[in-house]
Formats: sequence, C-alpha cells, structure tokens
Amino acid sequence: MSIKPPLTDLPIGVADEGFYRGFSHIVTISSKLAIGGLVVWAIAFPEQSGAVLNSINAFILSSFGAWYIWTVALFIICCIAFALWPTAGRLKLGLDTDEPEFSNFSWFSMMFGAGIGVGMLTWAVAEPMYHWTNNPEVIQGITEGSTDGNVRMAYKWSFLHWGLGAWACYAIAGLALGFFAYRRGLPLTMRSSLTPLFGARLSGSLGHVVDIVAVVATILGVAQTLGFGVEQFVAGLTRIGIGGLTNAEGTANTTGVLIAIVVIMAASTASALSGVGKGIKWLSNINMVLSIALLTFFLIFGSTFFGLQALFLGLWDYIIALPDMMFRVWSGDGNPDSIASKLEGWQGGWSVFYWAWWIAFAPFVGLFLARISKGRTIREFVLGAMFVPSLMCFVWFTWAGGTAINLEINGAEGIIKGAPDGDKIFAMVQYMLTPFLGWAMSVMIVVLLMTYLVTTADSAVLIVNTINAAGDEGPKARPHIIFWGFALGAVVTALLLVGGLKAIQTAMVIGALPFSVVMVLQCIALIKAIYNDGKREKAGIPTTVAQEPAE
Repeated sequence: MSIKPPLTDLPIGVADEGFYRGFSHIVTISSKLAIGGLVVWAIAFPEQSGAVLNSINAFILSSFGAWYIWTVALFIICCIAFALWPTAGRLKLGLDTDEPEFSNFSWFSMMFGAGIGVGMLTWAVAEPMYHWTNNPEVIQGITEGSTDGNVRMAYKWSFLHWGLGAWACYAIAGLALGFFAYRRGLPLTMRSSLTPLFGARLSGSLGHVVDIVAVVATILGVAQTLGFGVEQFVAGLTRIGIGGLTNAEGTANTTGVLIAIVVIMAASTASALSGVGKGIKWLSNINMVLSIALLTFFLIFGSTFFGLQALFLGLWDYIIALPDMMFRVWSGDGNPDSIASKLEGWQGGWSVFYWAWWIAFAPFVGLFLARISKGRTIREFVLGAMFVPSLMCFVWFTWAGGTAINLEINGAEGIIKGAPDGDKIFAMVQYMLTPFLGWAMSVMIVVLLMTYLVTTADSAVLIVNTINAAGDEGPKARPHIIFWGFALGAVVTALLLVGGLKAIQTAMVIGALPFSVVMVLQCIALIKAIYNDGKREKAGIPTTVAQEPAE
C-alpha cells in the first residue's frame, strides 16, 4: 500500500466578527464556563465542593496511581528514544531552513522560568528536608530519618520528582505541538498533535474536547504553582517587615492571599499584553540572572562541600535507582499501620501527586516550549528541554536544600525545619546572615519570586488564549487576556480561601487525569508520524508543509 502525504491542513472554525472574533466559540466559552463554574461552586458551597473534590481525588489516587507512575515512565523512554533515533533526532521543529528565534540563554531562561522556577524556590529547600526526615527507606527501616545516613536517600527521591520525569512530561507535549505545528503547518493547539491518529475529524467535536481538556488542565496546573508561590510571596513580605499577612500558623491569611493575587495577576496581565518577545522574554532573563546570583550565594556562603557531595552521590544513586523508581508501584494491604500501606500513602502523596502536577502543567509548558523552540532539532530540543533543566534542578536542590540540611545537622535546632514550606528559604538565609544582610537577601528572593510568578502567570494566559484562538500566535484581544488573568487569579484565590493548598492540589490531580490520556496518544502519534516520514523520504514524498516563497 502506497504511503500518503501527511495532513497539512486542519481547519478550525473561529468567529469572523464580534467579541469572539478569531476565537473558537465552543472551546473558549466551554473553558470559561468550566473554570467559572468551579470558582462559583467553591465559593458558594465550600463544604460540598470540598467533600466532592476530596472523594474524587481519593478515588483517582487509589485507582489510577499505577497509571500515573507508568505513564511518566513512558514519557521518559519516548523522549530518550526520540533523541537517539537517527530518523527522529535530526528532524527540525520546523522547515529545514528555519533557525531558532531566541538565543540559547533566553531559551533556557524562558523554559526554566515557565517550567519549574516558582516551585524551585519553595521545594529546593523544603523537599530534601522532608525526604531527609521520611522516605520509603525510612518506612522500611533501611535508614533512619533526620540522620547523616539518610541524606543520600533524601536526594534520590527529590531528584526523582524534579528530574527527568518532570521535564519529560513537558518535552513530550512540546515535541508533539512543535512537530505538527511547524513541520506540518497545523494550528499550534493540542488537537493538531493527534492528527496521525484521528486525521481531519479533529476539526470538529473531538478536537474541541481535546482543547477544552488542555485549557482546564492548564489553569488548574498553573493554579497549583501559583498557590505555592502566593504562600511563599506572603512569607517573604512578612520577613521583610510587612505585617498582618499571615495567621498564627505562619501561612497566608485572607488579606495576604488577596494582596498577593492582586499584585501578581496585575503585573502578569500587563506583561501578557506585551507578548512573548517583550515582557515575558525580559522578565525571564531577569529572573535567570537573579537565580544565578542566589545560587552563587549558596555556592560561596552555603555548605559548599556538603552540596557538592550531595550532587554527585545523589546523581549516582538517582541514575542507578531510576529504572526501579520509574516503574515501582506500592499497594496497601488494608491495614493503615502496615509498611505496605504506608508506602502506598507516601507514593500517593509524593510521586503520584507530582506526576499529576507535571501532567497538568504540560499543556501550558509544552505549548510554550513549542512556541519558543521553532527551528531546533528534536535531539537538540530533548537535550535542552529535558536534561539541562533537570541538572539545573539538581544543583539547586543540593546547594540550597543541602545547606539547610547541613545547618540542621550542625545546630539550627529546627529553625529551618520547623518553618512553613514557603518560609524555609527565608528562615535559612536569615539564620546564615546578619539581620541586615538577611533582610537584604530576603528582598532579593521576593523580587526573584515575583518575576517567576509573573512569568508563569502571563505565559499561561497567552497559552490559553492561543489554544482558544485555534492556535493563532498573533496578538490577542485585550479583553480575553484580562479575562484569563482574572480567572486564573480567581481560581487560586477561591481554592486557597475555601480549602488552602490542599483544595488546589485536589482539583489539579482531577484535572490532570483526562489530559494524561491525551499525552499518551501524543506519544503514539509522534512515533507513527516520524516512522511514516522516514518512509515518505525514501519514496520522495514531502514531509513538511510547502514553504512559502520569499517576497
């Protein structure tokens, strides 16, 4: 059977006039109703919404935990295979004549800032300390928590959650979008990535469902990140002398949440209105410079040898254990006090939660990565979007978190460990420095956090509008940018006020499940498309959309 040329046209109906001109009515309105309904439901019926969300969440964690674990393992395997596969690795995300739009520095900066930057400031300190206290080895009695002998285990599990698995989720979504948008000339939207499987049917209802699922997952995934960021932003403002923003437990109160959301979303909406090439690019460059400055501080004044040792030993332990950690699923035995049930609970609270978070974040980061990676080869994309950011995360975790653990071992006496998650980094720098220098460093961290939060939020707003506009990357109508900026802030505020970070986590895990199915289909679609392109090249059939002649 002769092979056919690839599909290079996927029309998506958009409005020709009126308020929704250039946007898909079905995708845009359905997405707005879904997100708006969640906000209204959470605020109007907090107890009912909390109970329903928790019950759905419990069902997903108990029934789909293995699905999340094995799905992310598939993404890692596929990314490595695409980079090593000669037919795939040399292909460009674009035409053969396309060149990258951004320098490597700006590319890495935007990628890292949008992908993980906000969570890094919270979890680079908090997560190693959690795993230093408790992890699967501690539960099984292999190591003892909060001791020197448990440091390596702390990093093995931290690296699992912030390493190749996280970035493989982003890379798969980005590869699928970039490949079909820039090689095939299809719309830069989620449905295009499934054309090898469903073809022109994606122009209709099936494609609308895929894009709606992507928008909802994006909003919930970004809400999770912003929720952590709001808590840390308020903690930072409190540390530099702005009072009245926290409650007795040290977490953000209603006033703190509202002030943080208004500041962050106002700045991010203004940045989104300026576009990727201006506000987002410059903010990303600024936060990368500040990130390097903060990391340099930890390298010079932190626990340098401890961090270096943790990096190399942690990397070794992670690489050796990765095949087992990728596929292992723990199942309880019905006894909540048994080791099996404790391991299942730990995995559900950590690994499954993280995989759901990264999957929910993938449509946003993936589309953003595709948008900034046109002209790069698949091999270059995988190395740049998966391995380099993973190594950056490892360095952060070992020097920032390693300094915190070393200080606790050598006399901090719970000052860092006992602080709320978002406040741990501020507690650490103020413990390390004189009062004035500690205050000055806290100011810098607040500014850095602000740039990360704004970059994440404004990128998300632009991505959601791109999906709603059938993949149109051009300027968007201001009212729609303002609406999604307001909607994103409203989701974070509503869920924080009615149930704290737990409510956001619950909604995010639920929203990630349907999109995880889309991502598995993206893997299959990419394999099929690249394999068929190899056959097309041998048969002399074009594999890309026809290049427009130069004027």
